[in-house]
Amino acid sequence: MIRVPYFLLVLCALCVLTMWAAGGQSSALPAQPLPGIPGVPRLDLPGAEGSSRPRVIGAVDPSRVEDRAEILSAEKIWDQAPHNAFTDLVWYRGRWYCAFREGSRHVSPDGAVRVITSADGVEWNTAYRIASEYADVRDPKFSITADRRLMLSAMAAYNPPTKVRRQTLAWYSLDGRNWGDPFKIGDPDLWLWRVTWHRRNAYSMAYSTLPERFLRMYVGPGGLRFRIVSDRLLQEGSPSEATLLFNDDDSALCLLRRDGGNQHAYLGYSHPPYRGWAWRDLGLRLGGPDLIRLPDGRLVAAGRSYDPEPRTTLFWIDEQEATAEEILKLPSGGDNSYPGLVFRDGVLWVSYYSSHEGKASIYLAKVRLPKKKEVKVNEIPKLY
Repeated sequence: MIRVPYFLLVLCALCVLTMWAAGGQSSALPAQPLPGIPGVPRLDLPGAEGSSRPRVIGAVDPSRVEDRAEILSAEKIWDQAPHNAFTDLVWYRGRWYCAFREGSRHVSPDGAVRVITSADGVEWNTAYRIASEYADVRDPKFSITADRRLMLSAMAAYNPPTKVRRQTLAWYSLDGRNWGDPFKIGDPDLWLWRVTWHRRNAYSMAYSTLPERFLRMYVGPGGLRFRIVSDRLLQEGSPSEATLLFNDDDSALCLLRRDGGNQHAYLGYSHPPYRGWAWRDLGLRLGGPDLIRLPDGRLVAAGRSYDPEPRTTLFWIDEQEATAEEILKLPSGGDNSYPGLVFRDGVLWVSYYSSHEGKASIYLAKVRLPKKKEVKVNEIPKLY
């Protein structure tokens, strides 16, 4: 006769009971919470009460999602004058350059242009200053010429009494610090508000500063002798500040501020020789506009929005549908806007001015934009 040890009999009995419970009788046994184990932190499982983690497996922190724009920083970089405004920004020969007007007021006869520079976008120093006892020098804008010089254009609003009220001027530099004498570009009382270079030519969409408001397009081979490409392209709605952008196929886009009618900004489109333009209403007001194309092809615009208070705002521009979708508002308010845009190393750098902290001062924001959404082949809409 074989004797089985007592502890083996007990073990077999426990196994039988466990198999019987697993055979469908577990519903009769109420579920019990697992006790915490000393020394081991309790995990917050998705959906658990009081959990700080997402309730959907695979979700991410909503404040860090990649399809949202994020302000990485927004810092005041200059406020020495009573009024500091109307900026532009450029990256040139390994340094940042920011230009703006400084004066006693938003409009005053003592306006001067200051150019400041920085290697890192943090520490800024004066590189150059343009002032005249005869004129308010305002709204400086940068561009880089075909032979890699830095071009600075601005408007001289002459103090009365003068026959010519306004004249657009341009300066050129090889290092951002030493500038030559100014050149007159365009016709008197036509404001070439921003200059854009394309295929060795400088282009500008100018607007009349006289009571009769209209648009006139100029081209300046080499950036010196500007001649008229097309005159009176648009007269309705008091057209004013405009920025041009050229595509690889030589077609051109124009983002235009309007101060009359419904005051909505227009998006213009044209092919060479740029004598005829198609204009479409973007459905919103936009002051001091700037427009750039990202390396992935998307268009970003910036300017002063009104909804209902003036703010400096970034927008996606859909050139096919002629629509503007707000990306985000920068810290701003009161007297503000007139941004300059540069996209570098995956970050959008934005210079602008604002009075939300007191007097009008110069600010620099760095913005991380969401990645471009990939469109599947079967999601591309048919165009026929």
